[in-house]
Order: sequence, then C-alpha cells, then structure tokens
Amino acid sequence: MATFLYKLGRLTFRRRFVALIWVALLALAGFGAASASTATSSSFSIPGTEAQRAFDLLEQRFPGASADGATARVVFKAPEGEKVTDAANKGEITGIVKELRSGSDQVAQVADPFEAQAVSQDGSTAYISVSYKVNSMELTDQTRDALEEAGKDAQGSGMKVEIGGDALQVMPHTGTAEIIGVVIAAIVLVITFGSLIAAGLPLVTALIGVGIGVSLITALANVLDLGSTTPILASMIGLAVGIDYALFIVSRYRAELADGREREDAAGRAVGTAGSAVVFAGLTVVIALVGLAVVNIPMLTKMGFAAAGTVAIAVVIALTLVPALLGFAGKRVMGRKARKGAEAAESTDAKGAKTPSLDKAKDTAKGAKPNMGTRWARFVLRRPVWVMLVGILGLGVIAVPAASLEMGLPDDGAQPKSTTQRQAYDMLSDGFGPGFNGPLMVVMDGKGSSDPKAAAERVSKEIESIGVVAVTPAQFNKAGDTAMITVIPKDRPSSHATEEVVHDIRDAGEDIKADTGAEVLVTGATAMNIDFSQKMNDALMPYLALVVGLAFLLLMLVFRSILVPLKAALGFLLSVIAALGAVVAVFQWGWLGSLFGVEQTGPIMSMMPIFMVGVVFGLAMDYEVFLVTRMREAYVHGESPGQAIVTGFQHGARVVTAAAVIMMAVFAGFIGSSEQMVKMIGFSLAVAVLFDAFVVRMAIVPAVLALLGRKAWWLPRWLDRALPNVDVEGEKLQKQLTEGPAASGSDSGSDSDGGDGHGGERELVRV
Repeated sequence: MATFLYKLGRLTFRRRFVALIWVALLALAGFGAASASTATSSSFSIPGTEAQRAFDLLEQRFPGASADGATARVVFKAPEGEKVTDAANKGEITGIVKELRSGSDQVAQVADPFEAQAVSQDGSTAYISVSYKVNSMELTDQTRDALEEAGKDAQGSGMKVEIGGDALQVMPHTGTAEIIGVVIAAIVLVITFGSLIAAGLPLVTALIGVGIGVSLITALANVLDLGSTTPILASMIGLAVGIDYALFIVSRYRAELADGREREDAAGRAVGTAGSAVVFAGLTVVIALVGLAVVNIPMLTKMGFAAAGTVAIAVVIALTLVPALLGFAGKRVMGRKARKGAEAAESTDAKGAKTPSLDKAKDTAKGAKPNMGTRWARFVLRRPVWVMLVGILGLGVIAVPAASLEMGLPDDGAQPKSTTQRQAYDMLSDGFGPGFNGPLMVVMDGKGSSDPKAAAERVSKEIESIGVVAVTPAQFNKAGDTAMITVIPKDRPSSHATEEVVHDIRDAGEDIKADTGAEVLVTGATAMNIDFSQKMNDALMPYLALVVGLAFLLLMLVFRSILVPLKAALGFLLSVIAALGAVVAVFQWGWLGSLFGVEQTGPIMSMMPIFMVGVVFGLAMDYEVFLVTRMREAYVHGESPGQAIVTGFQHGARVVTAAAVIMMAVFAGFIGSSEQMVKMIGFSLAVAVLFDAFVVRMAIVPAVLALLGRKAWWLPRWLDRALPNVDVEGEKLQKQLTEGPAASGSDSGSDSDGGDGHGGERELVRV
C-alpha cells in the first residue's frame, strides 16, 4: 500500500496537469447539475411496515385517491369578538375554497370547512383541508404560490390565516452554515500551518471534492429519487473529511521537508504514509455510511450511498490533487521561518554538506523545546490511570440522559415560531386540540369478511372505546370491500400518548380480524413516523455489529494488533453514548435549548442515533488511524512503547486537534438551520467529535496504550501470518528507500533523497 501510494504521490507531483483534470470534472459535474431537471419525487417508503402496507392497499383499492399525496391546511382565526361563521367571514372562506379548487390542476380535493364540520366549537377557528395528486416535492411553484396567495384576501378583512402541512415543505437553506464552517476552518488552518498557501490547499481541495459530489447528487436526484436533505448531509460530511484528509497529507509533506527531503520525494513519502492512513480512514467512513443499507429504508440507504460517494471522492482527491497542488506551491507551503531555515540549509548543501538524515533531524529535535502534544503525552504517561478514569467517568456522567432517549419524527410543532407552519399548528391546537395536527388513517380490508359494512362499524366502535377525539364515518371504495376511517387522537402527533393509541388500535384489529375476517391497518403520517422509529430501533444493534465488526477487521490489518482495534471500538461507543446524552438533554429535556434554537422539545429524531453512529464511527477512526499509525510507525522503527506514544503525539496531536476543530466548526454551522433534522444532526455530530477527539483519542487512548505497553501491539503468530501486510506505517517503503542506494551503486545513491529524487523510485519499480 505505502509503496504504491509513494509512487502515485511522486507521479502526480510531477504530472501537475492532474489538477486541471479535477477542475474539468468539477465543471462537467456542475454543468450536469445545472442542466438536470428538478427532482420530481422524494418518496418516503418503509418496506415491511403496517403503515406502508396500508398505503399500498389504498393505491390499489382507491385509484386516483393519491393516498401519499401532499396535504395542506389553511387555518383561519376570526378577529376578537367575531366568529368564522359570521356572514362576512364565511363568505371570505367559501371564496377561498373555490379559489383553491381552481388554482392548480395538481389539486385532488378541497374540503369546505362548513360542510366537513371543520369549525371549532366556539366558532373562532376553521380550516380548509387540501389534498394533492402528487407528493410535496412534485408540487410546482405555481401550485405553492396559489396556496400561499389563497389566504391573503382574508387577512385583509381582519382574519388571521396560516398554512400548515407538507405542501409547503421546501429544500432547507444552509448556505450560511457552510460559509461559517469554511471560515472557521480557514482560521484554524492558518494558525496550524502559519502559511496561507498551506492553509488554502485543504480548503480548495475539499471544496472541489464537495462541489463534484454535490453536483453529481443534484444531477442524479431525479433519476435516483434522492431526498432534499441528501446533498446537505453529503456536503456536511464531505467538507469535513475532505479538509481533514488534505490536512493530514500537507502536514506530513511539511514534516518530510523539515527532515531535509527533496520536494518530490517528500510528496511521495507524505502520500505513502499519511495517504495510507487516509485510505483506511476513508474506508471506515464508507463502510459506516454504506452500512446504513441494513436498515432497509430506501431514503436512508440512498442518503448513505450519496455521502459515501462524496467521501470516496475526497479520498481520491487527497491522494492525487493535493500532491499536484503541492508541486505548484513550491516551498511557499512552509511558513516564513521554515523557508528561511530551508534556504540556509540549501546554501550549506551547496558547499558540500550532506542533506540531514531523518535520524539526525530527530537528534536535533531532542534539544528543541517540546511542543504541546509532547508535553501532554508525557503527562499521560506519568498518570495513565487517573487520566483514563477522569475521561471515562466524565463521559459516563454526560451519557446519563441517554437512558431517557425517546425517538420519533418532528412535526410542524418543532418549526420556528415565526413560520406559518408553526403558527397554523398552534392555531389548530388551540381551536380543536393538538390531535388535529396528526390525524390517523385506519384502513379496513374487508375482502376476507362476509359483511364489510358490519366489520367497519365494529372497527369504529372499538376505536371510540379507546378514547379519541373523533372518528369519522367509514368511506368505502366502489367495490365496497375497503374502507377508510379518519381518527383524531387527543394529543399531538409526536407524543407518547398518540403512539399508544396507534398500538391500541392495532391490538384491537387482531381481535376484529379473528372475529370478522377483516384486516385493520393504521397509517397516515403519524403512524408512518411511529413505524419508522420502531424500524430504526430494531436495526440499531445489527447495524452496530456490522459496522464495528468490519471496521475491527480493517483496523486489525492496519495496526497488526487485536487490543488496539478493540480499544478503538469501545472508546467510540463511549463517545457516541455521551453524545446521545447531550442530545437528549438539549432537544428532549430542553437544557440550553434556547441557546441552540430549540423552540419545542420532543422525541429525538428516530434516524439520528443510527446516522450519528455511522458517521461518527467513520470520523472517529480518522483520528485513531492518523494518531495511532504514527505511534505504530515509531514502535516498528525501534522505539519503546512509551516513547512511541510521545512520538505519535509530537507529530500528530497538532494536526488531529486542528482536524477535530475544523470538523466541529463544519458540523456546528448546521445548528443554525431552520430544519429540525439538520439542526439536530449538526449538533450531535459536533458534540460527538468533541468527545471522541479530545477525550477518547487524546486522553483515554494514550492512557490505555501506556498501561498495556508492548501487549498493545500483540498479535498471535498464526493470525499475523494469515493477515496480509498492507504496510500502512511505511516500514517496507522505508526499507526499500534506504536500501535503494546500496543496491544501485554510488551514483544512484545521490538520487535517492537529493538531486531529482528518482533513484528510490527506480528501486521501487524493480520491487
């Protein structure tokens, strides 16, 4: 691995037109995205659930009813002292009903509130129910405009008019969040490198990678039926890992230059060593994202594959575009002080002195003032037990709220109070009760019943006995074998009480089927959310086993150890549970909720834990691979276990710290999104990176390695022989480069690390 990547790094450093190829690919992807038709669908299906079976049955038995079509509610509230049934107000509302019916050919049905009994008991509030033939993402701008304009005339007469439902659902805007993340990343990179050129390289390459990835997603959105949040999540992850991977290679390149390497050789060594870590770190992220397919929810699978593709692009760009741009950058990639030192060294070399070797550079470094990473590593080595206990206990305390985790999907009640959706939600709750915001649809399949109408009456009576606000009369299809019954629960859609109502109806349905032969199914947005949450719960453990198991095998290849991958997996689980605890405290309990823009607490979005597990596991392994491979490299080259830990932190702590701060900045930028799902994911990922990078990888990991000593790198001989040696730490590469001059004679020796730097490469080609 290291040998191949070494040659790839030198090749792209020389053939700098690779940069033009990537720019051309970005232009092509951008053209494809700009010319692609707007996505016409963003279907949400959950195969194997009762709610989905009910939707499928409705499509068969009620053709043209558009059971999964978009819906809207235009809610009216009369001025103080008036009623919506007053002649003037009633006339306004009736006119709007006619206006909505003729406003678009995508409208399936508009229910007059005075005929559908959609007027509150006190007469202060009424609502028009609008159903569409297509889902929310297929609605045209003309249809949305007609819906938004419908209530403006009534507002002029003094009534308050707000619109709820998914018909107004649009792509969330997060451009500001991404800009904030990039700005913070730029500041961190400038501080880390002390060079604008070096700081700009990771940003440029990451933006090119994200641009290509998101453009491809946009171009293929219509063909692959991708959801509106897919490009947002892909850009969130792609930007973070793209910056980090380039950061790792640029940092190693600068270290090689500081050790006296010729520039082309330094680029090859950087890609061969840090690039190997990037490949395996990227593989863990890809495994985690692709593994989302085990949940068997198409939307989540597509989201995972799209984000994984963006990560794969980031890896390839780091291995090819970064060294090409390093070739253009020249010595400006170093800070001003380092450049002056290099120029002085070159003038000394010109007088006949040899370029300092790696060993000599290390000897010189011993007399220099130790950096922060070195001092921290030595502190951990002196007190490993205390550091480990403080880290574990601290995360354990933060993880306590995770025991109260309740999962669901947010409704319009989670929207900001300034939005029309939230105001419509509140008006319905005040006028009719919170359950009107999430009606349940009960579908009765009477094909197996001798008397479907009697079975439907039995269903209605059973539901009424459960305790709900209202049960509408059954509506049969033309064949008379299937009926729809609308049920209004007492509590809001995302509440635990509403979930209990759904389960009670389903339990009663089993007895009804046994007695009458009619099958009872519960569906609708609320029931779909409940089934979605249950499916995510059921998939969490198999997903964890798959992802952690595959990554364990991958890390065992990287580190040639059993205990190091085991420690990495356990540390990850600790940081994820702590992050879940923080999410529950903020979004479910409301602690510091106002600080993060949480206007209504409620259950945690059901897809968030499993998505966070996938993403954070991959990102956590980035730090593990980069930091611990440096330790492994030092250990393989003869250092003691304790000294190897110090060496790993000496070279890697600053870079890992910068990478973690950048990731946190990118993710935290999305907390400002108006979309509750994006806000929650951004917060959870930022907190998880904070815990994993600074507590687990920087404190618990070195403490555990210090306690294990040489046992940390133990691997049974039979397993060592069975596992392929991928040479991530570059041991074979180092050996071949040092043996190259001896094998090639004195003339090629001068070319190995100096001159044009091709001697070592010729030796590698021969190998």
